[in-house]
Amino acid sequence: MKKLDKLILMSFWGPFIVTMSVVVFIFLMKIMIFYIDDFVSKDLGIWDYSRLFFFFSLITVPTALPLAMLLSSLMAFGNLGEFFELTALKSAGISVVRAMAPLFIVAVGISIFSFYFNDRVSPWANLKGYSLLYDIKTTKATLKIKEGIFYNDLPGYSIKVDKKMADAQSMKGMVIYKHDNRSYERGNTQIILADSGKMYTINENSNLVIELYNGTMYNEETEGSGRAYLSPIATGGPGAPPPSTKFTRNVFDHYKLVESLSSFGMRRTDEGQFKYHEFMKNIDDLNHTADSIKTSYDETKKNLLPNSQQYFSYNYKQGTDQAIKPGKWIDSLMAKPIKDSLKTEILTNAKSSASSMQSYVKSNAEYLQSKMKDASKYELEKHHKYTNAISCLVMFLIGAPLGAIIKKGGFGVPVLVSVLFFILLYVLINQGDKWVKEGMLSVPVGAWLANTVLFLAGAYFIDRARSDSRLFDKDVYQMRIKRIKSFLASRFGKSRLINS
Repeated sequence: MKKLDKLILMSFWGPFIVTMSVVVFIFLMKIMIFYIDDFVSKDLGIWDYSRLFFFFSLITVPTALPLAMLLSSLMAFGNLGEFFELTALKSAGISVVRAMAPLFIVAVGISIFSFYFNDRVSPWANLKGYSLLYDIKTTKATLKIKEGIFYNDLPGYSIKVDKKMADAQSMKGMVIYKHDNRSYERGNTQIILADSGKMYTINENSNLVIELYNGTMYNEETEGSGRAYLSPIATGGPGAPPPSTKFTRNVFDHYKLVESLSSFGMRRTDEGQFKYHEFMKNIDDLNHTADSIKTSYDETKKNLLPNSQQYFSYNYKQGTDQAIKPGKWIDSLMAKPIKDSLKTEILTNAKSSASSMQSYVKSNAEYLQSKMKDASKYELEKHHKYTNAISCLVMFLIGAPLGAIIKKGGFGVPVLVSVLFFILLYVLINQGDKWVKEGMLSVPVGAWLANTVLFLAGAYFIDRARSDSRLFDKDVYQMRIKRIKSFLASRFGKSRLINS
């Protein structure tokens, strides 16, 4: 039996490793394509991209494990059935369930590994990956200057060039507006015009050098607190500069500017800002957060009645609501004459109190509902730590008997069947989560819905595989259709004879 177990295990591990690698790569490319716009024109090193790919590869592992388990087990038993090895095993008195035993142990081990990975590695990878992705998304694009268009992403400057040369450094017809922190109220006070120039980076792209040739610099300095105005030479407008403005004009043959590009580099954000999300927490953190939300929910419900008394005009005392009893004294109060002005005031106050109370009830109801949704969200993620692990075992219970029934190996039919069941798993998981968030199902029922349905399907397939069912053979269904047709023909033929 050891040789038999080794044979089955060897036929399993090869497809499992290949499938796992392919599935992780596909999911990784899906994520990268989704965020491709955030990576374009970002001057990032290979180390940053390597870290991002590594973290997101880890994030995709829990999703890839069930599909890899399903496909590899289906291929393993499909190959055994296609080459009549399963038939030989059955003729030797070895059942399909016994042949599945070594892979069942492997599936249990992979489920345990998946649980540990979901609880410990995935939160860490999610935190690292999405915080790094946020930093990349918020990083400015590299210095990309287009001909005839002002470039404003360099802090303190607006730059326009008429023509860029082939070396990507030399430029013709340069206009540079320099801004300070009061440009919004004083306008552009310094303008540089140059016939040609160069732009390049130094110190490992940390500084930008702008070299200008054969140009003129126009500068205005405000005297006192008056508003500065651009000179007629700079703006092309008529008139002389205001008396409060000092204007200078400098002509140069060669002028160099050096500016820092620190704002273009990627800055790491504090990872603590992302830890609130349920995907960044393990089971202990999820339990703690869910308990805190439930405690806040209970305290809010407990304080609803005491806090509501502020919206009533009478002096409320604890216990008086139970001491007040109906009687004639109420009729005597109602019979007292009241002026019209006082009636209007009473009605106005009553409407105001009712409106305030309605607003109070509505806001608290919405607050309590949001608290319940938050608690359900964390509870749901805690259950998914277990369901994602158990789904590996459930997928094996589907894949192994299906492979024995279909008797087809390779990547043809197994891939098609695996994708169909994986889509079913994905749809059931999302539908269960949706029903939980809408309050239609409790958290445990919604979280375990997918595994329950697919486990029942797996149990059915195991029963069919034990009885050597021809569940997917088309000739079986063709024979049944022929029997139904012959039965209907004989039935209707007899009725016609009787009627005639």
